[in-house]
Amino acid sequence: MSTPAAVPWRQQPPPTPAYTAVPPRRTFARPEPEQSAPEPKPTPRKVDWPQGVREYVQRSFAPEATVPGIEREDMEKKLKQIISEAAENNTLLAVDWNSYPLPQHFILQDRKMALGVDANKTAWTNGSTSDRVIPLNGHTNNVSLSPSPKKRKSCDVPLTEPVDDNQPPWRKTNNRNVFEDRITYANQGQADRVDKRQRKNQDTIAGKGSSKFPQAELEKRKQRFQLAKPTSQSPHPWASPRDDSENEFSAGPVVGTCQDLEKKYFRLTAPPKPHTVRPLPVLEKTLELLKTKWRNENNYGYICDQFKSLRQDLTVQHIKNEFTVTVYEIHARIALEKGDMGEYNQCQTQLRALYSQKLGGHPEEFLAYRILYFIHTCNRTDMNDVLADLTPADRRHHAVKHALDVRSALALGNYHRFFRLYLDSPNMGAYLMDMFIERERLAALANICKAYKPDVKIRFLTEELGFESDSDCIEFLCEHNAQDLLKEADGDVRLLTGKAGLLFETLRGAAFSKVDIKGQI
Repeated sequence: MSTPAAVPWRQQPPPTPAYTAVPPRRTFARPEPEQSAPEPKPTPRKVDWPQGVREYVQRSFAPEATVPGIEREDMEKKLKQIISEAAENNTLLAVDWNSYPLPQHFILQDRKMALGVDANKTAWTNGSTSDRVIPLNGHTNNVSLSPSPKKRKSCDVPLTEPVDDNQPPWRKTNNRNVFEDRITYANQGQADRVDKRQRKNQDTIAGKGSSKFPQAELEKRKQRFQLAKPTSQSPHPWASPRDDSENEFSAGPVVGTCQDLEKKYFRLTAPPKPHTVRPLPVLEKTLELLKTKWRNENNYGYICDQFKSLRQDLTVQHIKNEFTVTVYEIHARIALEKGDMGEYNQCQTQLRALYSQKLGGHPEEFLAYRILYFIHTCNRTDMNDVLADLTPADRRHHAVKHALDVRSALALGNYHRFFRLYLDSPNMGAYLMDMFIERERLAALANICKAYKPDVKIRFLTEELGFESDSDCIEFLCEHNAQDLLKEADGDVRLLTGKAGLLFETLRGAAFSKVDIKGQI
């Protein structure tokens, strides 16, 4: 029996595979998700601030409204908070921005609350209820007055802030104790400390406690301070006939009546009395007398004392005119001639203030002295300030131009030009250059020892270093222990520069290591 042929349509389908076919990966990058089209950002609505708000912002950042200790960042935050609250409450047009307190006031209030001080007792309000600031939302316990959570140092609080009158005196004078009220045990231990200090003071007064001063000295001091107390017979709260402090004349100038041409200088301990002060006509005669005595006697101790007394009488009478400038200029020149830098700097400081008022005098001459003084003290900071303030007219003045040339020669290391300028100094510039000429000579000798070997003639050093004679040059070298480095050859004295290099290099380093700035401006 034959097998029937296979029918095509009756063939069995292929078996289903045991896995799921996955298309091959063509890249190693992770497939990016489908991104929807970005939604268009809404255009910010421009706020049209009222003119009063704009002027309020300008007044807040004006230089005259600056308060020490308040940074610009704090100002911007507080200003944004004030305007935002007004905008939310719809009171931008209702607030009188011309009279509304500046953000500095609110920042001071915040800091006072953080320090435990009553914010209403400030210099802004003078302690009156009618002047107290009402916040924009009408509530006195506004959240904007809460202290900032950021820690602050004591230097952030302005030094001119008033202190609560109810505080004990030791807390008014010691800034460190301002933060004691933040400590949990401050209130508990404060009474004990006060009682202990009071008992100690009482024991000291009674003579029971220990003191580094003897009892007789304490009684003497007590009597001396009692002399300054006002009495029923005295209409003034002072008893001393002499006074010289320049900071205690807020009540007004004194009109002198003294007719003495000469008067000793006394430092004031109380406001002066008119009969101890010389008026302007007498002071003019005094100046002529002092000029004559200085030319004839040349007694600097006497002249300095009389000029200080003369300046004191001008100060207590608030006299600021051309005569005042003349007095300070003459005293400064005399002090400069005698090398008294303390008195010279006092006069120079006062002259700067007088020159700014255009009262006459010789401002260019003393500007040149000021530049030379900064060269002497190596004060680059103040030197840069002076150079920045120079005008073209100042630079053309002979004395100022000479001082600037001296500075330039030293900055370039041109000692040859420096000593030529030293020998040709105008006015009294040579007296100031004498204060640092030794230092520059040592620096020049260190450079000469590097450039000229094995030796140089003393005559060459005399001409290059600005000495008056060869003997002065040899004396200078011997004063700096270079006598063993001198030799005589062919009738000339020579310096062995090959061996002297290390000596003068050491001396130059020691000369520039420290500069005396007594009475610096």
